Amino acid sequence: MPGWNATNIPDQSGRTAVVTGANSGIGYVTARELARRGASVVLACRSAARGRAAEVRMRSEVPGAAVEFAPLDLADLASVREFAKAYGQRRDSLDLLVNNAGVMALPYGRTVDGFEAQFGVNHLGHFALTGLLLPRLRAAAPGARIVTVSSGFHALADVDLDDLGGDEHGYRRWIAYGRSKTANLLFTHELSRRFAAAGSTLVAVAAHPGYASSNLHAGASKLEGPTLNSRVAAFGNAFVAQPAASGALPTLYAATAPGVRPDDFIGPRFGWRGAPVRSWRAKRTFDDRSGELLWAASEKLTGVSYGSLPR
Repeated sequence: MPGWNATNIPDQSGRTAVVTGANSGIGYVTARELARRGASVVLACRSAARGRAAEVRMRSEVPGAAVEFAPLDLADLASVREFAKAYGQRRDSLDLLVNNAGVMALPYGRTVDGFEAQFGVNHLGHFALTGLLLPRLRAAAPGARIVTVSSGFHALADVDLDDLGGDEHGYRRWIAYGRSKTANLLFTHELSRRFAAAGSTLVAVAAHPGYASSNLHAGASKLEGPTLNSRVAAFGNAFVAQPAASGALPTLYAATAPGVRPDDFIGPRFGWRGAPVRSWRAKRTFDDRSGELLWAASEKLTGVSYGSLPR
């Protein structure tokens, strides 16, 4: 693991991957490097214009790359269902699902289905997507993986199981973000536990990029306008953050490296930058009871059941 970089990615020929939010930043680099190593990659993006532009750019950077854009809006469960249906009509199996897309520290808003936006996109959208693609993942060769991108900011807050919808009047954007990232880790923990109980070879892991320059910061800044916070974020992206190519390494390691264990959390060596290593995470993200309760609530909210997995 020390010094691991994209040149260490094993051959991915014959494997198929779905990467959400693959039109820019860490998602784009993740998809490109998987394609460079021979994987067939689906670029699952909300914006058709940006998704198609990413496909064209990727083909120019990796001649012969097997990549294609497919529309996916994680803020709309109907879109998630349509994506999974379309994928199943075209492919029998899925070797790698990278739940990368996300939003960060947005002003209060709601998804199409009425969920607080950060929790709805970062957790519920990916929970539904994973469940709907689970039959294709189970049909893949042994060792198929699900990588969910969390954040070191999960340390800011635990999930509030009594207010998963988010109280508009008590809304604090960074706390809401931290809760959604804790939900990512609890989801990975509970998914790993259920795979083990089922005797499944599927591997669920999590990763975080440290502090990497990405559109997450830019997206929040555009919504809130030219404020001190947006200027600080712009300065950090330009002079402090590591580039997206480095920020993608923990995700790529989690997705491809031998020896990755179920429920691992992979991040940069020094917390915010560096080669990928197993990362610290809050003890509460290993709590079985919280994982079970979040899982049950997520199934109810999304209408997506993982009924084939034992509790």
